[in-house]
Amino acid sequence: MTSRRTTDRATGLVVLSGQASGRAGAVWLVGAGPGDPELLTLKALKALQGAEVVVHDGLVSDEILDLAPAQARRISVAKRKSRHAYPQDEINRMLVAFAQEGLRVVRLKGGDPFIFGRGGEELEACREAGVECHVVPGVTAALAASADAGAPLTHRGLAQAVTFVTGHAAAGAEPDLDWAALARPNHTVVIYMGVSTAAGIAARLMGAGRAAVTPALIVENASRADERRLTTTLGGLAETAEAVRGPALLILGEAMALAQAGEGLNRFAINEEPRAYGDERVSK
Repeated sequence: MTSRRTTDRATGLVVLSGQASGRAGAVWLVGAGPGDPELLTLKALKALQGAEVVVHDGLVSDEILDLAPAQARRISVAKRKSRHAYPQDEINRMLVAFAQEGLRVVRLKGGDPFIFGRGGEELEACREAGVECHVVPGVTAALAASADAGAPLTHRGLAQAVTFVTGHAAAGAEPDLDWAALARPNHTVVIYMGVSTAAGIAARLMGAGRAAVTPALIVENASRADERRLTTTLGGLAETAEAVRGPALLILGEAMALAQAGEGLNRFAINEEPRAYGDERVSK
């Protein structure tokens, strides 16, 4: 008999119940988007509403988690700097074990599963175990951050390319990036997990030739009610990043000159009654 893992909600520990199921289970790697529940895709919502187990990141909001069935078990595998609830290998084994016991498992990730979300590793683990696995893309934080700030990631005459990079590397090492390529003008660079390494990143980019006056934007808690946007330059990036406490993106490039600093969101109100304009129905 295969043991079934459950969660003690009081302690957050995964425990064994000793039960088994004869039906086939599956895993859905679901992108929850950047935080605003209205940015959740319809496909993600459908997967979440059918979940029996939800294994979720710490950045997934309660508003989104509450869209899962009340009886679905929730397991937080939150990762914070130097503090991981579960190592990645254990998360992989957990997903496989639940699915092998016939459960519909949703691995709910902030943003998109394949943008610095380690979704590829979880997909490989499912494939190796012969477990059916589906991937549901999500709105990655960079898209929400640039949209709310009114600064396009690509823009004619200002940004002909955009590159997503990580500012974090294993064991605290410096990211192995092509600094010369990232320093080219008219190129937007989005840095995930780069707040703590902002000084080193800025120094390497300027050392590779990127101008210190290149506009830069820091977006904290993108798309959430407590979103904060800070405009600066590459030369001032490190100092500005010191004021950031929550999860944030660093975005630099000439197009960031269009960014608006401040707080607050322009969120689409899904509960408002639409009004008609000719044959179209649009939100107020």
